[in-house]
Amino acid sequence: MKRRLSIALAVVLLVAVVVVIVLDRSDGASTPATQRVRGVIGSEKVAFFRDQRVIDSFAKHGLTVEVDSAGSRQIATTVDLAKYDFVFPSSSPAAQKIQRDRKITTAYTPFQSPMAVATFEPIVNLLTANGVVHNGVLDVGKYLAMAKAGTRWDQLPNNTAFPARKNVLVTTTDPRDSNSAAMYLAITSFVANGNNVVSTQDAEARLLPELTRLFLGQGYTEGSTDGPFGDYLATGMGKTPIVLIYESQFLDRQIRADGSIRPDMRMLYLSPTVYSKHTLLPLKPAGDQVGQLLTTDPELSRLAATFGFRTNDPRVFGQTVADHQLTVPADLVDVIEPPSYETLERMLDVIGQQYR
Repeated sequence: MKRRLSIALAVVLLVAVVVVIVLDRSDGASTPATQRVRGVIGSEKVAFFRDQRVIDSFAKHGLTVEVDSAGSRQIATTVDLAKYDFVFPSSSPAAQKIQRDRKITTAYTPFQSPMAVATFEPIVNLLTANGVVHNGVLDVGKYLAMAKAGTRWDQLPNNTAFPARKNVLVTTTDPRDSNSAAMYLAITSFVANGNNVVSTQDAEARLLPELTRLFLGQGYTEGSTDGPFGDYLATGMGKTPIVLIYESQFLDRQIRADGSIRPDMRMLYLSPTVYSKHTLLPLKPAGDQVGQLLTTDPELSRLAATFGFRTNDPRVFGQTVADHQLTVPADLVDVIEPPSYETLERMLDVIGQQYR
């Protein structure tokens, strides 16, 4: 009898201990419920939003942010925005169109990135000798003159470093899809138009034959900057001697210090250049909270800088590049604004039609 009582007591005590442990684990592991927020963004920000540090930072504020990616032009025209809480294109013209069409009064620009080119030391030396590059800056006007003349690499004087039998052209993305190609068109059209923003259809018609050749002369182009930049990193200067990039792409790899930026690789700034302004537009209240946090939260700003983005507070970006011993200009002087959305779209559509 005593043995049965002992066994029963032991069972009761064991159950009690298990219950206590379960309750204790439940209490200790409990986390506040998070609100699911959905956005559609430019592809160059996907890595940022899917980084665990960024996910955890949003979770501290009660948000689980999920993103789909699309081209900025697509976001402004063809993407069904009804299922999203915010849109986050990479260009201010696309953002302005969405804002105007949907009568959105609030906009956030938490970070931005100037357009640049990635190249190699032998190419820098070659273009410097031919007057196209000076002190780490590529002169777009002199480059366009070379491209307009149809100059091949093997025609450059004293060129033993890269005697390729193809035209001197910057590799870009597909102008039918990609924001970076649109930004390239903004820069080149400004220079070709006598250093003036294109604002009339007469100017468009006059410039488009020259500008179209800059794209068609490349042959096949990809829809995202990850494509040509990946080729640059993997295959060297034989395939992509000069590739258009966002500054953030190059800095991101340097900050990671993963070995993908080799000693002979160089980033050049463009003169003039244009900033790709990442503009978040809230479609619903939860999306507005994401915009506010990206703009004001110190931790999210610091994380954005580690991806190479220039933040609203230049001290955050400056500290990040200094911590990684990177030489980056704090300010770029020769910066232009892109044409209006309508002007840029008309030119892109005409160029796109030549691919068919």
